[in-house]
Amino acid sequence: MGLSIGIVGLPNVGKSTLFNALTKKKVPAENYPFCTIDPSVGVVAVPDERVDKLAYFSKSAKKIPAAIEFVDIAGLVKGASAGEGLGNQFLSHIRETDAIAEVVRIYEDKNVTHVSGTVNPIDDIGVINLELILADMQSVSKRLAGVERDARRNVKEAVIEKEILERILKVLEEGKFASTLEFKPEELPTVKQLCLLSMKPILYVLNKKAGANTVDTTELMKLFAEQKANYVIVDAKIEQDLSDFEGEEKEVFRSELGAADDDGVNNLITESYKLLNLISFLTTGEDETRAWTIKRASTAPEAGMAIHTDFKDKFIRAEVVFWQDLLDSGSYGSAREKGLVRTEGKDYIVKDGDVIEFKI
Repeated sequence: MGLSIGIVGLPNVGKSTLFNALTKKKVPAENYPFCTIDPSVGVVAVPDERVDKLAYFSKSAKKIPAAIEFVDIAGLVKGASAGEGLGNQFLSHIRETDAIAEVVRIYEDKNVTHVSGTVNPIDDIGVINLELILADMQSVSKRLAGVERDARRNVKEAVIEKEILERILKVLEEGKFASTLEFKPEELPTVKQLCLLSMKPILYVLNKKAGANTVDTTELMKLFAEQKANYVIVDAKIEQDLSDFEGEEKEVFRSELGAADDDGVNNLITESYKLLNLISFLTTGEDETRAWTIKRASTAPEAGMAIHTDFKDKFIRAEVVFWQDLLDSGSYGSAREKGLVRTEGKDYIVKDGDVIEFKI
């Protein structure tokens, strides 16, 4: 399941530095706008202790974690929707992603220029989000002009689409995201076809910097609470510096650099996975232990398609045990004797952390 997160933000807020930390793939991160002209793409493993523990349990020859894709997109500026700073090109790159990680700088550093001259997280968010809204207004207005003729002729589909477009345009003109609207299930295919930027889920990535002053984020936290917004805090520079280290060595360097105890990048990856409404089921054995990515609320046959498309049509049943129950039991046989291994049918909704053996 190829789902991607677009890393966006104003120039010089740490997007490419964060991307380097995420993927260890070096992309330009110089201190000036538009250093990243073409989006860079990196596939990132989702941190999951269950894979490690099950691989050890099964003595697996290899282990394969779930993965998501991050796309490093060049800095947007005010006026991007009107073409400023190659804005149209960059907005099109965002449109191709499934969700947005919006990087917001929350530190002051006179050696790292800010495009507006002053670090103000709320203003920065306002600039980016307004450009997303303005770009959507253009898309919706253009589409609306295209369906009006058929709507006047009372073509049913055009009349329905026109009503949806007018509702969306109204909230956009009020400066709100299209995602603030509620749509009926039958309306969603029409909305999806529009590929609206303001319909994409957003994770705000607050980039701090060790040794630099952090700006007051009190009002920002209030804003996030009001909007029920998702956010994580990351020190992109330190995470990039630490990206080549693992285990105890990494924690020693983290302490020496004065960084927080938690791994901001791991939090970002995990929260991005949740943002996309994804969960993992697992398979384990001597050959491999693997986490499979599926949409939350998938049935067992739908989940089986992650392994092979034939699994949906040929599905007979699934043998399911929760990963921790399997480990605690000591063996698959013991888990079965305790009644922890269940036989589930086509209607079973797969849970995050299920270990599944499909019968076809």
